[in-house]
Amino acid sequence: MRDWFKQGEHWVWFSAATVSISFVLVVGLILMIAIRGLVHFWPHTVHEIEIKNDQGNIETLVGEIHDTQIKLVSAPDDPNAEVRKVPQWLIKIGNRDVYGTDFRWINTDNIIGQDDRLAKNVTVLERYEWGNVYGQLQSIVRDGEVRAEGGNVKNVLDDLVGTGQSLHDKINHIERVDIGSINYQIEQLRLEEKRLKAENAYDDQAREANETERERLNAEFRDYQEKLEILREQADGLGEARLSLAGGESIQVPIKHIVRMWQPNNMSSADKVGFFFSSIGHFLGGEPREANTEGGVFPAIVGTITMVMLMAIFVTPLGVIAAVYMSEYAREGLVLRLVRISINNLAGVPSIVFGIFGLGFFVYIIGGSIDDLFYSYAQPSPTFGTPGLLWASLTMALLTLPVVIVSTQEGLSRIPSSLREGGLALGATKSETIMKIVLPMSMPAIMTGLILAVARAAGEVAPLMLVGVVKLAPELPVDFNAPFVHLDRKFMHLGFHIYDVGFQSPNVEASQPLVYATSLLLIIIIVSLNLGAITIRNSLREKYKALDN
Repeated sequence: MRDWFKQGEHWVWFSAATVSISFVLVVGLILMIAIRGLVHFWPHTVHEIEIKNDQGNIETLVGEIHDTQIKLVSAPDDPNAEVRKVPQWLIKIGNRDVYGTDFRWINTDNIIGQDDRLAKNVTVLERYEWGNVYGQLQSIVRDGEVRAEGGNVKNVLDDLVGTGQSLHDKINHIERVDIGSINYQIEQLRLEEKRLKAENAYDDQAREANETERERLNAEFRDYQEKLEILREQADGLGEARLSLAGGESIQVPIKHIVRMWQPNNMSSADKVGFFFSSIGHFLGGEPREANTEGGVFPAIVGTITMVMLMAIFVTPLGVIAAVYMSEYAREGLVLRLVRISINNLAGVPSIVFGIFGLGFFVYIIGGSIDDLFYSYAQPSPTFGTPGLLWASLTMALLTLPVVIVSTQEGLSRIPSSLREGGLALGATKSETIMKIVLPMSMPAIMTGLILAVARAAGEVAPLMLVGVVKLAPELPVDFNAPFVHLDRKFMHLGFHIYDVGFQSPNVEASQPLVYATSLLLIIIIVSLNLGAITIRNSLREKYKALDN
């Protein structure tokens, strides 16, 4: 045993054990997030449960069992009585406009009869507002008349919901894309008019051209308004779905307010799988609703990807040029050592400090100066002197700059000096040797540093809260209006979306599944970026292996 310790074998086993434990913890964490996130998209069985409430009355609940917990209960009249463990169920009862809440905790002690009875043919309606409706589908009412009831009401409602969804998409496209584009152009005309007036160049010719263009845009706006009125009348004409709720109450839901409908208790396994993937598609391609507790995360995905791509464009040349200068041109000395120490220390600065720096320097100083020099006619409304996509990208580029510099320096240090000397001996200049030989061979390290920087930027939240990220952005940072990528706009981000849904949501129970689902999506993006880094690095290593040898 003494020889075993002297040889250092115990350190090998200790290292292997810690790596194994770390691996198990990481895999366990990802599995927990995946299970809790993906189960949100699966169609849950709806139960019908009779309970005795606190007033002693019998009450019927219809909903999904979302969570369980153990509650310690003792007899109120006997302090010496044994404390019992009573399971509690969290039931999603929906119908928030009727009951005032989506969720309700019940004690299993209060359940009367069998607690596993299923509500037959129960219908779930997902709405754009007020959450889900759980009830028995009775009829379709249009203009006060019953248009469908009985056995065919589900098929009729299915078709009407599809029609309503198509009309909603058309209305949303006209409002957000077509009319949004017109409003953007009208705003640009207004700013151009202010600019010409500020420069004393708003003559009769400019006024006539401006008014002609504004009249054209207003005419287009009126045309789209007429189309909207027609589509809204068609949506109103779809009628209402009448459902009976637990306890004998009834509710009428306008079909134009329904996102989709399903009967989970009557679904086959194939239907549930199809619904599962359809729900994921709604989540990835939809917009958030109800204070981000429902709907999708498409704006957050677009904002995250746009910000990360801009950050990569900013950080790559800065990091590579700085690393090349320090490795190939700068002389060893006190100044270079101080610069390297500063870069290493910069990597350890808390991210919120970068956010404060970005707000003070980029937004207020640089952005304010840009507004004073080029957009003074638009003031007091700021253009770049307010948090936005550009400043968020630059702040994240500064945050991840040390990763790219250090990674590039390590790659440059691995290139044999004989290759540099060979290039110089063949008549190439130093810059040509670096561009043609050194940098291509360092590409694996450069790409690895870049992707790791992108992965870190995709998961940061604190600095972005100060320099451009918002809870809900009215417009995407990328659209079809020139210049297509709007650097001055605020945007949504997956990391901030997780924070907002998890800690700022008014409906905690409803937001929990979305927290896990969004976290899983962010993990998938980051893991994909890291896998991409490994793939690029390996392919570039194979490409330049001959030169290495």
